[in-house]
Amino acid sequence: MGGTEHLTVQREGATLVLTLNRPDARNALSLPMLVGLYDGWTEADEDDTIRSVVLTGAGGAFCAGMDLKALAGDGMRGQGYRDRLKADPDLHWKAMLRHHRPRKPVIAAVEGHCVAGGTEILQGTDIRVAGESATFGLFEVKRGLFPIGGSTVRLQRQIPRTHALEMLLTGRPYSAREAAGIGLIGHVVPDGGALGKALEIAGRINACGPLAVEAVKASVYETAEMTETDGLAAELARGWPVFDTADAKEGARAFAEKRPPVYKRA
Repeated sequence: MGGTEHLTVQREGATLVLTLNRPDARNALSLPMLVGLYDGWTEADEDDTIRSVVLTGAGGAFCAGMDLKALAGDGMRGQGYRDRLKADPDLHWKAMLRHHRPRKPVIAAVEGHCVAGGTEILQGTDIRVAGESATFGLFEVKRGLFPIGGSTVRLQRQIPRTHALEMLLTGRPYSAREAAGIGLIGHVVPDGGALGKALEIAGRINACGPLAVEAVKASVYETAEMTETDGLAAELARGWPVFDTADAKEGARAFAEKRPPVYKRA
């Protein structure tokens, strides 16, 4: 497992937990954080023992967006990170899930501020849990900026367009309850409970067939903008091979024998 001074990585069973770890700046994005995120997504994709990912923040905040000063690096201390960015100029967009979709389900556990770039990263996650006092919003227009992390494309596909446009064009904050009401997040829990709820959901996912889980996630995104006819054809092409896997046979046997299945990704 990797990690950097601004991104911690740990395992909770089959779940990889990535924690934005810059609490003194409400976990505003820095170059070490982005490099750590990119490496975390890569680890999750490449390690078949990882079946889900939880993304959260330290110190009672999720992410307050981009910190341009921090992204400039810190003298020679930041040279290794700048070299990584030079080698892959797209690294920061992959880290923010703008140009990368992890194979494994990603669950966001949000406490406190999740604004600007934080809300943009959120849109790249699959399942979202928030503490009651969490705050969401895309503040860019209030600062004369553009939410270039993907929000003008993704948000209207994830929530009704009228709500997407209001969030984008007013730059106002949204409470967790309001964000849940428009469909931006799925669960609101007592403050401090977001990570626990996210890990509970991850545990349920981890107990399912990993090949089936990955195929279902891929099919949902793959078919999102297709016609129904094309989508159904793509679903069949993606889903039918799953029935021939050892995982599928194990699931059937376990059901018949009334025991928990033991999946081996085969």
